[in-house]
Amino acid sequence: MKKKSFKSKEKERITDILNRLDEYYGVETICYLEHENAWQLLIATILSAQCTDARVNIVTKDLFRLYPTPLALANADISDIENIIHSLGFYTSKARNIKACSLRIVTEFGGEVPSSIEELTSLAGVGRKTANVIRGNIFNEPSIVVDTHVKRISGKLGLTKETVPEKIEIDLMETLPKEHWIRYNMQIITHGRTICKARNPICSECFLSDLCKNACDN
Repeated sequence: MKKKSFKSKEKERITDILNRLDEYYGVETICYLEHENAWQLLIATILSAQCTDARVNIVTKDLFRLYPTPLALANADISDIENIIHSLGFYTSKARNIKACSLRIVTEFGGEVPSSIEELTSLAGVGRKTANVIRGNIFNEPSIVVDTHVKRISGKLGLTKETVPEKIEIDLMETLPKEHWIRYNMQIITHGRTICKARNPICSECFLSDLCKNACDN
């Protein structure tokens, strides 16, 4: 993928942003969704839409105990799945998606989660965001995960002017060095939860405030 060219001052600003993120949050990638394998992370990520990771981790503990394999979940009664994930919200569509997703993994992929973006997004309930979570965390394929934090904060930092997630993903891939993609996701998600909050950003405590093009611009 062709990288964008920047004037030296802007290039230095972007490099400074990435260096500060590394210094503050470290370079280790952390996944907050508890899982033991690719299939569990895939199901947990589908369930995490419009829900906190902490709540998902509570629910998947029971879900994976009762249905420990894709085949087991594919054969489960939809009403039983709904009862287990009821507290997550949108449980009807999520139950339908994780059952269908598991069935396709069994019938089309031999029980193994595929690695390509095309195959992953062919699964029920899996868009590019979920697919990139799997590609980055399981297969170590450099990827950009555009969740609400990455979308909002990347815009505030002036790293993209796009508003559509897929266009933001492409824009960031063209802007950021490939080796930063996975950890940038984690760092910005953490930053959005702790400092650059959507409703009340704590700009006075933000180590990026002098580099942010929209500091405290709510």
